Amino acid sequence: MRLRRILTTIIFMTLFAMAAPSVFAQVAKLHVGYSAISADNLPAWLAKEAGIFQRNGLDVGVVFFTGGSTAILALVSGDVPITQVSGPGLVSSALAGADAVYIAGGVTSLNYVLVGKPGVTSPEQLKGGSVAISRFGSATDSIARFALKQIGLIPGKDVTIVQVGTVPDRLNAALTGKVTAAVLNPPSSFMAEKRGLAVLADVAKMGLVFQHTAPATTRKFIREHQDTVRRYVKSHVEAVARIWTDKEGTIKLLSKFLGGRVDRDILERSRNDNLTDALLSKKQYPTLEGLKTVLDELAERDPRAKTAKPEQFVDLTFIQELNQSGYVESLYKKK
Repeated sequence: MRLRRILTTIIFMTLFAMAAPSVFAQVAKLHVGYSAISADNLPAWLAKEAGIFQRNGLDVGVVFFTGGSTAILALVSGDVPITQVSGPGLVSSALAGADAVYIAGGVTSLNYVLVGKPGVTSPEQLKGGSVAISRFGSATDSIARFALKQIGLIPGKDVTIVQVGTVPDRLNAALTGKVTAAVLNPPSSFMAEKRGLAVLADVAKMGLVFQHTAPATTRKFIREHQDTVRRYVKSHVEAVARIWTDKEGTIKLLSKFLGGRVDRDILERSRNDNLTDALLSKKQYPTLEGLKTVLDELAERDPRAKTAKPEQFVDLTFIQELNQSGYVESLYKKK
């Protein structure tokens, strides 16, 4: 009996050693990009930090790019196979011949504001001034143009749009008076208000439907690595569910990525601000209506956008699988 137990143990250990390489061989390594230090990128951050990617067989490195335009260039060039990017960058690249597509919805509306520098409290004071965005062709570029038009100003004529960089950089530029106003979103927008800066335009209240920050890849990568993309989208919806259901964990993570320098009330507002189906939907479908908004705005500068259809810029295969199977719904059921 003792000999039998020893032999059984040896056989088990041998089989485990033989099986282990095949298990680890299934782990897919990839870099994932993001382009803003804001709550919009929480799904990718959380999936990485909470081990969700790892549980789904992904070894993910998260890479920061300054601005959506840079992130989409990295995607198209193949430097990163998946990136979090906003509508204008993805659509512009696709119109130019890239095969980039959204594979989930991410943030499907806007919570941006236009804030003035100290002393600027009305839209009229913007005339002849400058507005800080991240990069030309980015979401903040489109947002700035839309907001300025809504308050009766002509971009490029009444107000100069200038590239400044990250959200913290734009906040600092407004606080120090280097620009007349800046396009911000949480938590920087809440920090600006706390510092006494006036909100000149609240895009969320202007009724703009918009495809904002969401995971995108290329059709080529989908063809060649379908299982990796499937596991990524599964990780993404699990992370979104965690944002909805784990308040303290989400706030702690947001604080970490912001360097621990943000007050608790601002962190809480930043997390709660995203918790609507208009902004961060549970089902995580990209918004075709929001992509039409992007196309309409781009059509003013790129004639190719006039004939393009929103459906060209999405691959719904994986998100449909997860919703139709009932998996997404199951993530929100109380255990």
